[in-house]
Amino acid sequence: MREITLSQAVNEALAEEMRRDDTVFIIGEDVAEAGTPFKVLSGLVEEFGTGRVVDTPIAEPGFMGLAVGAAMTGTRPVVDLMFGDFLYLIMDQLCNQAAKTHYMSGGKMRAPLVVRTNLGATRRSAAQHSQSLHALVAHIPGLKVALPSSAYEAKGLMKTAIRDNNPVVIFEDKLMYNDKAPVPEEEFLIPFGEANIKRPGTDITLIGTSSMVQVCEKAAEILSCEGIEAEVIDPRTIVPLDEATLLASAKKTSRVIVVDEGHQSYGVTGEIASRINEKAFYHLDAPVLRMGAMDVPVPFSPALEDLTVPTPEAVAEAARRLMSGEMIHAA
Repeated sequence: MREITLSQAVNEALAEEMRRDDTVFIIGEDVAEAGTPFKVLSGLVEEFGTGRVVDTPIAEPGFMGLAVGAAMTGTRPVVDLMFGDFLYLIMDQLCNQAAKTHYMSGGKMRAPLVVRTNLGATRRSAAQHSQSLHALVAHIPGLKVALPSSAYEAKGLMKTAIRDNNPVVIFEDKLMYNDKAPVPEEEFLIPFGEANIKRPGTDITLIGTSSMVQVCEKAAEILSCEGIEAEVIDPRTIVPLDEATLLASAKKTSRVIVVDEGHQSYGVTGEIASRINEKAFYHLDAPVLRMGAMDVPVPFSPALEDLTVPTPEAVAEAARRLMSGEMIHAA
């Protein structure tokens, strides 16, 4: 099977869906000739024109509002939000309008749109361009939230998102755009709410989101050399969440660590951990541990920034201590 980058996978998914359905269009800052700052959309405007790859002013609330109205009246917009940090600027349009349209219209209206944006620190972009804010939108009923961990997931989840009749927010990790992975040439979709067991194991479960899937896989390699077989699971979507797969793994291994790049307090790690504690409590040999980003603004200093997010070594050490019977708080 061919290998392509995550950037190419997203580009392919968008092109295929725009060819399939002429109601799909892209709107955002620098999406046309510039192809976004990360060049993910390069070439699309040449094929589809500026009527379907629409450059906007620097006015996130404005173009998000346009997209919501367009979605409600028969199209399928893909809103390109340059940085995930800019979610704060579109919260009313996304959370009060798009997320609630179907409910408040008694099921008569929908807002089938996609917001594609990014997350992730360690890119030296400082506090306002390095946040991982997926927990914010996961909190809102009516929104679906996807977190691709590779080029394969990025393509399959994007195509599913565009065809979904609900508003979907997809977060891509900035540092993964050039990462390659096997991606089929034939069409495929990845259903929402189906986790992927990346590595089977029997001793401990490592649940990672987005780039933290790779962190968990590297930690599992370290642990395997020490005779500890870790099961690594990628939820793929946190809304909807595949509880069944996560609970089955927790019941099998009896020990779980949840790893996410969002801030640890009030975040994704807490939600997943609480569900496992509630529904698999009598199968656990230890409390579910959480490992997230430090509860500080992301520093610009490389030395400090690298300390703020979980690493394979830190995950492996937490797993060792959990396996040894220590009751720890992993931060």
